[in-house]
Parts: sequence; structure tokens; C-alpha cells
Amino acid sequence: MKPVRGAQARWIATICVAPIIAVACTRGPEVPRSPAAPANPGVKVKLGPTTAFQAMRRLCIPADITADPVTKVPTPPAVAEVEHQVESVRGLTYERPVNIEPITPAEMDRRLRRYFDSYYPRRFYARRSDAWATIGAIPPDVGILEALNTYQQGQVLGYYNSQNEELVYTGDVNLDRVEHFVLAHELTHAIDDQHFNLDRLDDMVMRCDDEVFQAALGVVEGSANHFATQVLFRFPVSAPGSVSGGGSAGKVPPLITELQAYPYTAGQRFVDALSDQGGTTAVNDALRTFPTTTEQILHPSKFPGEVAKPVNVPDFAPTFGPKWHDLDVMVVGELWLKALLDLRLDEAAATSAAAGWGGGVYRAWSDGGDVAVIVSTVWDTTNDAKEFSDALSQWLSRGSGPGLVLKADGNRVQAGFASSKDVMGAVSAALRSL
Repeated sequence: MKPVRGAQARWIATICVAPIIAVACTRGPEVPRSPAAPANPGVKVKLGPTTAFQAMRRLCIPADITADPVTKVPTPPAVAEVEHQVESVRGLTYERPVNIEPITPAEMDRRLRRYFDSYYPRRFYARRSDAWATIGAIPPDVGILEALNTYQQGQVLGYYNSQNEELVYTGDVNLDRVEHFVLAHELTHAIDDQHFNLDRLDDMVMRCDDEVFQAALGVVEGSANHFATQVLFRFPVSAPGSVSGGGSAGKVPPLITELQAYPYTAGQRFVDALSDQGGTTAVNDALRTFPTTTEQILHPSKFPGEVAKPVNVPDFAPTFGPKWHDLDVMVVGELWLKALLDLRLDEAAATSAAAGWGGGVYRAWSDGGDVAVIVSTVWDTTNDAKEFSDALSQWLSRGSGPGLVLKADGNRVQAGFASSKDVMGAVSAALRSL
């Protein structure tokens, strides 16, 4: 099981759909005041000393990614056969044996609950839940941890832990088609790990670099899905199999469901595109270097050339009041913005408006009761910025929470959100100062 960061599963796992989030920033250029915001003569804008990047580092709570030791067990012949199949389609060979353990679905859920408590720092996700709820990304009565825990139950079919090189899956030695795919997927993780060191993801986890991690996870899961699919095509199994009906996806906020699915769906499309253009060599190169933004995963032609532009939100805590302090900082990549827009706009409009992303970050503050969030984004062109500003304004008009989206200023778009109308005056003044 690979510990990972974000509203994203912390393991390299085969699940029906999978999550992530974003974080990292530096100060960007000053932007002239926009006439779109109402004047707030009673609010004096005051700034604290820290950048968003510095705040993100200070707020980060590293996950406990320590793996338990494993007991080596013999590899069942049926599993060894799948290992040979993976080697055949992957064009690589295993450098050392993979410890493989079949377990029951009930045991899988038990282990996931235990790992969940270790890998997801509760204070970190409580703060992030408040920020997301203030923006309108999730309902105020459903926290991120609650949603992820609900979602994962019965959904995870297998996982590979690169730290102790153990592969665990639900099934037996008489493989049906689903179990065959799960094993091929996880065995691809194992062979990729032995050749490309997937433990590099751990560094991103420990730094809370969620957007970078999400991008890397896209190619890691995309590789596993791509080559597992090739195994099914070349070595078909007659018994169809089925997925156990666990989880309660209907109770999970749609944004989290979309983030969960991304590395398996968009990730596979990314790797499919690499393979079509450059074969296995191109996939290997991407695993060596890792994409750095979800934009690159969503648009393979942008990998590796287009990278994120630095964006900063200064510390407006003194503007809001003496009791206010940083609550959360997160890089908002194209994936997260698209998932946000998908909540209230049709998919085509959301996809188009999020494309052209160049960089972005939000910074949130709280006084222990109220919450304020400012989102700053930069776009490839002025037309891209206008399209996003218009889409986000339309999105905001369809919600009920206080917020303000400024008209695009060149290739930049600023927006602010608050947990109450009383805070919006200060949010508006802060936005106008950017």
C-alpha cells in the first residue's frame, strides 16, 4: 500500500475509482486593482510577513507512512503466471520476488481502516474541510475524511506497498477476470517500483506537495491500468468475475468522487497516449521524470514542456482581524478546478473553462469561527482567463454561499469566499489589493 497525500487514496491501489488535492506556491507579480469589485472604504488592507508557500510548509502535517514488516510467503503458481504475463507486456523483468498475500474483503476493510487512521492526519483534513466547504466544493456537514472513509469501504480490491514490497489483493488462486486484472495492475506497480523507485512519491507526501503528487500518481496508476489491460487482451481469462458491492458512493461529495477516479481514468489515457506516440520507452521516461501538474496528465501534449507558473496569495490575516490565522493553503490545479466547476456547470463547459490553466493557489484563514478563502489563478492567455472568470461567476451565482469573482485582469483571475456575509467586506478589499 503506497501512502499518498490529499483527498486521494494514500496507497497505490486498485479501486473502482480513486482521490487528490494540491499545494505549493511562490509570490507572483502584483496585479492592478480591478473595477469589478465594490469599494470597501472601511476596510484597511494589512499584510502579514509570510508567503502562501511558507504558510503551506508550516501547516503541513506529514502522514505516518511507516510500513509494517511482512512475512515472506511462497508465490502461488497462478500468481507466478501473472507475473510472467506482466513481464511480457511490460518489457521488464522482476529484479527480486514480490511478496503476495491474498486476503478476504473483510480483512481488506480492516486493514484499510487501520492504515486510514495513520495516513490521514485529522487536524490537517479538518482544516481543509473547512476551506473546501467555504468555497462550496463540499457540503458543510461532510468532512473530507468522512467522505474518503465512506468511499473506500468495499472499493479497494488490492494494493502494493513499495516500502515493504508487499502486494495484497482480495481473491484466491483460481483467478477470474477481475482478480486477474487486479493482480496484473498491482504487479505492474511492483515491477515499476523495482525499476523506477516509486518511493519518490513519499517525498511529495511528506512535503504536502499535493498537486505534484497528484500528477505523479496519474502516471503511476495510468501505467498499472494500461499494462494490466494489455495483460487481459493477450492472456484472456474466461470467468468474468465481479466487484463486491461495498462503499456508499452516493454519500460521497461528487468532487471527491471525481478526484478519486482521476488517476485511473485520466492517468490511463495519459499513458495510452504516451504509448501510442513513443511505446514503452515513452512510458518509462515519464516514470523516471514524473509529470508535475495535473494539466500535463489531462493534456499529454503539454508533458513535459508546460509547467506551472508561480502564484502567491499574501497573508491577509491582519486584514480580517487580530484573531485570524492561516487555516489552509492548497495549489489548485486544472483537475481540482474542473472538478469544482463540474458541481454546477455541464461537463463540457467545465472542461473548457479549466483548460488553459497556468497556475493557481488558494489561501484560507480563520478566527476559529468564520473562514475566508482567496483563490488566485493565472492562465495561458487572456481569453482563457476571461472564460474561466465567466464560468466561475456563473458557478458562484448558482450557489448560496458568499463569494466574489473579479473580472479577468489580463491573464489572472482572483476570487474570494467567506463563511458569512460579515467577512465578505474584508475579502473584497483583499481581492482588490492583489
